[in-house]
Amino acid sequence: MILIADGGSTKADWIALNNNKEEAFRVRTLGLNPAIVPQEELYNRIINMFQLINIKEEVVEIHFYGAGCGTPKPVGILKTILESIFINAKVFVAEDMLAAVYASSGNAPAIVCILGTGSNSCFYNGENMEMVSDSLGYILMDEASGNYFGKILIVDYFYNTMPKKIAQKFSKEFDLDADHIKKNLYRETNPNMYLASFAKFMFDFKEDKYIKKIIKKGFQEFFKYRVLPYNKTSETPIYFIGSIAYFFRDILEKVAQKNNLVISDVIQRPIDNLLKYHKNTINR
Repeated sequence: MILIADGGSTKADWIALNNNKEEAFRVRTLGLNPAIVPQEELYNRIINMFQLINIKEEVVEIHFYGAGCGTPKPVGILKTILESIFINAKVFVAEDMLAAVYASSGNAPAIVCILGTGSNSCFYNGENMEMVSDSLGYILMDEASGNYFGKILIVDYFYNTMPKKIAQKFSKEFDLDADHIKKNLYRETNPNMYLASFAKFMFDFKEDKYIKKIIKKGFQEFFKYRVLPYNKTSETPIYFIGSIAYFFRDILEKVAQKNNLVISDVIQRPIDNLLKYHKNTINR
């Protein structure tokens, strides 16, 4: 069997293919970002999914694309864990950016962007990914991501700059006790996922002026730092992957137009397109 996985910080989607390259099943685990989640927790999140463990000796190949897998050390950590569980498998680990490329442009040149729990971008020239810079994650970068917007919402609430009507609804939806927030940010695993959970609040109030302003500003920052530096024209296809881009597509397209660019497509979850790509390339 072959496993294909798209692993974000919040969740990881897995698809198993049988020997005929037909889908056997699909499951979802918690996020498997090796740059943030401790090794023991990474291991547990995989072995606690019985569908995966039931076939661990039958798996001969794993293609894992994940957040936090852009540098050698976290790639090595996750590869070692997967090899220890799926003992008969050849394991390939790459960053989620490459999955986004395969799921959107395939092998065609394009700018490909991720706007989910985290954010990133690349220009794919048909063979290799060119990136503005390495991603330093949720504390320093991740413009317009779920955790980026989550931080803004929390800060605005505590500084009383959030409109009162929105603030009342915000306080009813989340536990905003300061000690609770600090515990989740500084003592628990996946603080980026915790911050991104607040961004879901925006989906229900996307027509509110305050929310629109925050989103628009975040998207413009993303274009400034992660799209415009590639110096491409409007003829270059631009693809976006992730829930933030998907649910706020109308605002995203307006910001793109403001920067004389046109978005080719927005894909909420790349796993299905990733599956199609691999069906056409595995053992071809």
